Amino acid sequence: MTLALSLVTAMAIAPAARAEKPVKVFILAGQSNMEGKAQNSLLEFQATDPKTKDLFAHLRQGDAWIVRDDVFIKYLDRKGGLTIGYGSPDRTGVELEFGTVMGDHFDEPVVLIKAAWGGHSLYKPFRSPSAGLPSEALLKAELEQAQDKIRKQNAKNNGKQAPLPTMEDIKAPYGSSYRNMMKEVKDTFDNYETLFPALKGKPLELAGFVWFQGFNDMFGDQAPGEYAANMEHFIKDVRKDLKVPKLPFVIGVLGQNGSKPASGGMLAIQTAQLAMNEIPEFKGNVKAIRTDVFADKAAEALIDGWEKHVEEWKKAGSDRGYHYLGSAIWFTRIGHAMGEAMKDLMADK
Repeated sequence: MTLALSLVTAMAIAPAARAEKPVKVFILAGQSNMEGKAQNSLLEFQATDPKTKDLFAHLRQGDAWIVRDDVFIKYLDRKGGLTIGYGSPDRTGVELEFGTVMGDHFDEPVVLIKAAWGGHSLYKPFRSPSAGLPSEALLKAELEQAQDKIRKQNAKNNGKQAPLPTMEDIKAPYGSSYRNMMKEVKDTFDNYETLFPALKGKPLELAGFVWFQGFNDMFGDQAPGEYAANMEHFIKDVRKDLKVPKLPFVIGVLGQNGSKPASGGMLAIQTAQLAMNEIPEFKGNVKAIRTDVFADKAAEALIDGWEKHVEEWKKAGSDRGYHYLGSAIWFTRIGHAMGEAMKDLMADK
């Protein structure tokens, strides 16, 4: 039985076997910004600072962060009730606010499945099946480049010589993250009663998909121009493989430009992502939302020359520009907008 078929079987059996309302499941996928890059120490500071604490008050009870008993999350080897810390190590991302919006919206429980790996492009690791492989000419050029690199390394190494890559080595990474994403979904559906004992006996329903990715596709000769086609293939393949034809799909449009106009590769990816809103088949079931409009201007004002005012910077940001400055405010705003967009799509559905 194929991965997609076995997953569909597991998803189909549970709701049909029981009459109660199913648990709502959302997939959150992408690269490092979907991982989440706002340091928890920044969240802790801003949640108590008089200037910013109101932005996070709904996520806290007294002096502690709420750990929700109605919203659960699985992120690779981590699992539990939704709270801070489900981003990169000691960090938080859009999942916190998105899950909060979903948990407040539904009477039934919510499960978030995060499948995110830093630096993974849609052109290669997240490439979905119907996009196919690049042309033979492009693959051959990639192989020659990889082999030339190894030859140069071997020439410098008088000891053990590394084998030259083969065409199979070149093809293998294409679609690897797409397949791993599907494995994460299958694993959660297969084992959710063990992962989250509070959900034992409850059926599951795949309710939506959130995509937050694009930075690595800004570069290279092929990826920017192919992004729109690859994105369309990706949405259709996800729906086909999971057997949910109109699965609501929210795209967080690349927005690290923040308050500045986008240009070059960033503008190309933004344009490609926003183009999904114009595809007739996606009307009412796909929504690409801008993320640059939620820029944290206080963090933006401090990023230039941050080394000269480190302590002040630590109270506003916690990472570089390609990670939305590690701004807890920016990630929270984006997560909220993703949640509201998902609610709109589900209302249309």
